[in-house]
Amino acid sequence: MPKGQPSVVPEDGLTTRQRRNRPLVMVHTGPGKGKSTAAFGMALRAWNQGWPVGVFQFVKSAKWKVGEENALRVLGASGEGGTVDWHKMGEGWSWVQRDDQMDNEEKAREGWEQVKRDLSAERYRLYVLDEFAYPLHWGWIDTGEVIETLRARPGNQHVVVTGRNAPAALLDFADLVTEMTKVKHPMDAGQKGQRGIEW
Repeated sequence: MPKGQPSVVPEDGLTTRQRRNRPLVMVHTGPGKGKSTAAFGMALRAWNQGWPVGVFQFVKSAKWKVGEENALRVLGASGEGGTVDWHKMGEGWSWVQRDDQMDNEEKAREGWEQVKRDLSAERYRLYVLDEFAYPLHWGWIDTGEVIETLRARPGNQHVVVTGRNAPAALLDFADLVTEMTKVKHPMDAGQKGQRGIEW
């Protein structure tokens, strides 16, 4: 654990331990590669700590092959660390029976409603809301409501949101914001994504 000294110590009445262990809202945004990958790395750390992890993919199709999904599902079922539940909007949210009749905006809203229920029930210690910045940016889900829900979440639940164009209000609210910037990418030279790198 890094032992760096903070530049500012807030006058919030918390002890160092309380401040260190408070639940965080984290956002990975920007045009560069690696936003989801970094969040899945956090999920691996959470699994290792024995935390229950919930991954909610808000945009990627169920047909999209995500390499981390298989690894985290296997680890979650191993009994050695925490549990991992993985929900993909494109394959039908596991709790939505009418999914075939729903459009993507409705699916995203229903997914957010489930996240709210899980937060209220303190079901997970880490939530990965993958590509959730897109439904917020598109106006499908109200950013103000998301912020208030996250502000009021009980217990010690960490939430990481990924996706380009995360709304400014969410960035202001978050405890940790990382913007991935693209300096250079193989696709700029006409190269398509490849196994082991993109999936």
